[in-house]
Amino acid sequence: MRIPISIAFCAASVLLAGPSAAQATLTTTDLRIRIDGRGQVASLFNPARGAEYLAAGRPAPLLQIRIGTRVELPASMTWDGRAGVATLRFEPSGAWVQVKAAARPTHLALSITRVEPVGIVDAVTWGPYPITIGETVGEIIGMVRDATFAVGLQVLNIKTLGGIPAHDEGSDPSRSRVAQAAPWGSVLQAYALDRSRPRRVSGWTGQFPNMPVAPIAGETVVGSSIAIFGCPAAQTLDRIGAIETAEGLPHPTIDGVWVKQWPDLGRSYLIAAYTESTVDELLGLTKRANLLSLYHPEPFASWGHYALDPKAFPSGDAGMRAAVEKGRALGIRLGVHTLTNFINTNDPYVTPVPDPRLSRTGDSTLTADIDAGAKTVPVASPEYFANEKANWLHTVVIDRELIRYRGVSAAAPWMLLDCERGAFGTTAASHRVGAAVGKLLDHPYKVFYPTIDMQDEIAANLAKWFNKTGVSHMDFDGHEGGLGTGQGDYGVERFAKVFYDTLDHPVLNGTSNSEPFYWHINTYCNWGEPWYGGFRESMQEYRLQNQALFERNFIPHMLGWYRLTATTSLPEMEWMLARAAGHNAGFAMSTTLRELRANTETGMLLDAIREWETARRSGAFSAAQIERLKNPALEFHLEPRGSGAWDLYPFHASRPFRHERVVRQPGEPTASAWTVTNPDEGQPIQFRLAVVGEGGSISRVTMDIDGAITIDLSVDLKAGESLACDGTQVVRLYDAKGRQTGTLQLAVPPPSVNPGPHRVSLDGVFAGVEAAGVEVIFKTRGAAERVRSQR
Repeated sequence: MRIPISIAFCAASVLLAGPSAAQATLTTTDLRIRIDGRGQVASLFNPARGAEYLAAGRPAPLLQIRIGTRVELPASMTWDGRAGVATLRFEPSGAWVQVKAAARPTHLALSITRVEPVGIVDAVTWGPYPITIGETVGEIIGMVRDATFAVGLQVLNIKTLGGIPAHDEGSDPSRSRVAQAAPWGSVLQAYALDRSRPRRVSGWTGQFPNMPVAPIAGETVVGSSIAIFGCPAAQTLDRIGAIETAEGLPHPTIDGVWVKQWPDLGRSYLIAAYTESTVDELLGLTKRANLLSLYHPEPFASWGHYALDPKAFPSGDAGMRAAVEKGRALGIRLGVHTLTNFINTNDPYVTPVPDPRLSRTGDSTLTADIDAGAKTVPVASPEYFANEKANWLHTVVIDRELIRYRGVSAAAPWMLLDCERGAFGTTAASHRVGAAVGKLLDHPYKVFYPTIDMQDEIAANLAKWFNKTGVSHMDFDGHEGGLGTGQGDYGVERFAKVFYDTLDHPVLNGTSNSEPFYWHINTYCNWGEPWYGGFRESMQEYRLQNQALFERNFIPHMLGWYRLTATTSLPEMEWMLARAAGHNAGFAMSTTLRELRANTETGMLLDAIREWETARRSGAFSAAQIERLKNPALEFHLEPRGSGAWDLYPFHASRPFRHERVVRQPGEPTASAWTVTNPDEGQPIQFRLAVVGEGGSISRVTMDIDGAITIDLSVDLKAGESLACDGTQVVRLYDAKGRQTGTLQLAVPPPSVNPGPHRVSLDGVFAGVEAAGVEVIFKTRGAAERVRSQR
């Protein structure tokens, strides 16, 4: 029976064993760390504050081991002070592990140097170490802190993974759990697996049961290494940077500045497909908005070998290099998008001859010869082929041929049915009985994945392309694709490290995933996609929740991607820009050159981005304004006033006014009448009208102001749809997801309303059996608040 590692480790962690023996005391600038004769961490003490940060009464093993499914805590420890080596002995296995300890001013470095008997230990866990601090728990970076002090654990290589594995491949689908909240405060923890022997795992977090994984020569738990540190809370980021330098961790710099403290960290960027012929125009628009980079969403003909799309770049890599130089002359980076280790079906790794290193979920064998025209493939077992949990391309490989199948026979003799021979441009051929039939690991994006050694090659391919072209911005989107190697989070970490180690210049990079070693390479995380709705509706709650995650893990605040379309309006853009200013967050603006050309307000939109971002990054907004800017219910407008000054105009929104279908006597008015107060100076009326309810619709909507002026809104709106009047003759129409669907041109401009109360009535014709209603919110622009750059 396979027992999840995380459960086994947790079950063992409540046990204590072994009599007291020698102990070790190791001192850094801010922590005195004591390990007792049982191999338990007995103290994490800060002498300056006289404070103990190890939670009392909790087990704190320096190291645990796993042999098969059994977890063992250290029974005893001996300490060689001159060599700085602790020897931990475990029972009942009799195994022993040597840990080298080096106390540096900034941290304590711990590394496994020897395990005996060789090959006995399948996994190790550092800790968990119970910490009394629980106010801020940085789960990715492995640090906990309160207002005064921080305690942390850093993994020092990719074989050491943060947290505890939730799956036997060595993966954790959470954001990370190097640090984890606990009733007494928190715990710090890390682990490593022996990958030097063949294994069978529940691949990709359980989607591919019994997946065979080839060994990685020499990749045992020996060498697993961590750093434990403590420091004043305000010095945490500096301390991590010092550990990076001392331990040879990735420490990327730009213009001599550590990227984590780079002044341009968290700047926004433009996503738009540029070509050799259009890059100048798009660079000009990027410059107008003063954005960090111009980022291509889909530049490659295929992923794996990374040849550029010849239609966009007829000059190939030289054309991209020329674009990079144009951007550099304007102070703009050029970026490209790819999907980490995903391999397209048109890539040379797949066609015309599939690379034997494509990752497989498992194999069977042919039970009979087949010729090149056979439409059924007889196999010894259906185990891997019948798994429909994660099987999108239904593709197997036999020798040098790829074959797609529609299904598997319901009973023996087992057959792959309705086969497409010579799939993806490979060549149909005859195959002999006993030949291996491998099920390729795939994904809904219609891609395949590499084994770990092939992944190294792909990561190097990508980095060499960046070196050749000078492109300096990308995302490890689909970073979880590293799981396709069968090596769990190790595969994820390894792709980023190989890429980083192969580069010859700094490359800004985001990610779709979060890992503790990769944190040192990573520049930002920009989670939030624009495909699900308008600015207000598209994953907005998720985007805002991410800000707390970024804050506690020393990741720059980013709001994700937003979509600028041909109909995006200035109020929509400023709604998002106000949120970005409130959270001091950058963003990506995704668009196309066609949409930028088609939108009549493009110039205003880019100018608004430039002014809001300049004000945000210069610290122009007060603490009180920042709190208001965070509130998604509030709207603002910003106007530049020169010399680093702006006027911030808040909008004041009314309460929602509701109009519902009512039954009246024939001829009796059905309109709803309200008193709407303008608290600001006289201005054209502005409002947003939404149809609410489970269904139904309304048409022939009219709004009467002060019994003198009527606004005719001749449009049909279904439940969930809305419209917005921003004081001009153009009324914008929106679908239930907040996406603009069109406009309505008013016959005359909306009337101006003076300060004070006004009588407003609204009527329309309801249709449908559902009880639809209408909600209207009025807004007015308030007095200007002058703000100035503070840096």
